Amino acid sequence: MKLGNDFKRVLRQIEEEKGLSEEIIVSSLEMAMVSAYKKFKGGNHQTEVYIDIENGEFTLYEVYEVVEEVSNLDAELTLEEAKRRGYSDVEVGDFIHVEVFPEDFGRIAAQTARQVIIQKLKDAERQVVYEQFADKIGNVIAGTIFKAEGDQILIRLNDKTEAIMPKEEKILGEKYITGSLKKFYLLDVRQTTRGPRIIVSRTHPGLLRRLLEVQVPEIKDGIVEIRNIVREAGTRAKIAVSSLDVNVEPLGACVGKQGQRIRAISDELVGERIDIIVYNSDPLKYITNALSPAKIVRIEPLLDQDRSVTVYVCPDQLSLAIGKTGQNVRLAARLTGWKIDIKVKEEEKLPTMKDLFMDISDIEADKPTAVDLFEDLPKEGPKKKKGRKK
Repeated sequence: MKLGNDFKRVLRQIEEEKGLSEEIIVSSLEMAMVSAYKKFKGGNHQTEVYIDIENGEFTLYEVYEVVEEVSNLDAELTLEEAKRRGYSDVEVGDFIHVEVFPEDFGRIAAQTARQVIIQKLKDAERQVVYEQFADKIGNVIAGTIFKAEGDQILIRLNDKTEAIMPKEEKILGEKYITGSLKKFYLLDVRQTTRGPRIIVSRTHPGLLRRLLEVQVPEIKDGIVEIRNIVREAGTRAKIAVSSLDVNVEPLGACVGKQGQRIRAISDELVGERIDIIVYNSDPLKYITNALSPAKIVRIEPLLDQDRSVTVYVCPDQLSLAIGKTGQNVRLAARLTGWKIDIKVKEEEKLPTMKDLFMDISDIEADKPTAVDLFEDLPKEGPKKKKGRKK
């Protein structure tokens, strides 16, 4: 039976265009036709199909096991029945292949082959997409917003590939306008029955890291190292950096001339405020830097608590240290890995003139008076005068 006169040409074309090997296509066709024949014939037959690639012909066999007693008429024969059919040299336990030529199955086989080829092409395209993007997990990719579906945003990466941004990966308050081009962090690529599922994010710290690597050559070259990044996407982020070259100041390298580098990143992230922090191996100095722009008066580790400190600031620095809704101290704690308690240190006051006069008054009040002195003297009765003896 034939699958078609142009079978070999179609096979070669698929190999070239889709990168599918001949073995994969042929073995898939054979398995599909086995399944199609079982549906066509019914019962519980054991079936094998062999395809001749050169001429597009296939051979169909029903396979029987030689047994002493038959329990499955569709897949077993007795030794006597096998010999009656002409298989004289078989023994119990052997398998015999009986070629069959079912009417109308040629048309079913050709249709099945067509469906298998179409499905294999889809599978091949999906595999190409999967391999293309699976290697890019953790990188930044550009895409165009084209649809909002419930809480998810759909992004077109190219003519044939789409990505999904779940609700939790969206920047709160950011507008996703159809047709707008944005950058995304490639979070995950999963194989599903409907093809690769590509997940992207706008909130992941990795997006900020990759944008920094693009904008700051010193980071890409390994001169400046990013030690940690924490974000509350769309509002504020803190990045700890250090330099491996004493001649390169990490803060200045990241900010750029007149703040151009960090401003470009902030603009991409809808105005997210980005604090660049100089990393320090001394945790107390690191925490002090992390609370920037607030000025710290004193910092004390709590000996009875693990990785906890109390930070003292002047009253006018309290709001800066804590930040709006506690954001500054919260991000600093996440950046450093320490629990931070902010307290106000009261300013020491110099004594005023009033205080001095009050002190003098107190001293004057405490002085003994003449009356007090006389009162303190011992009290004696009047002395009697001695008269003359006559």
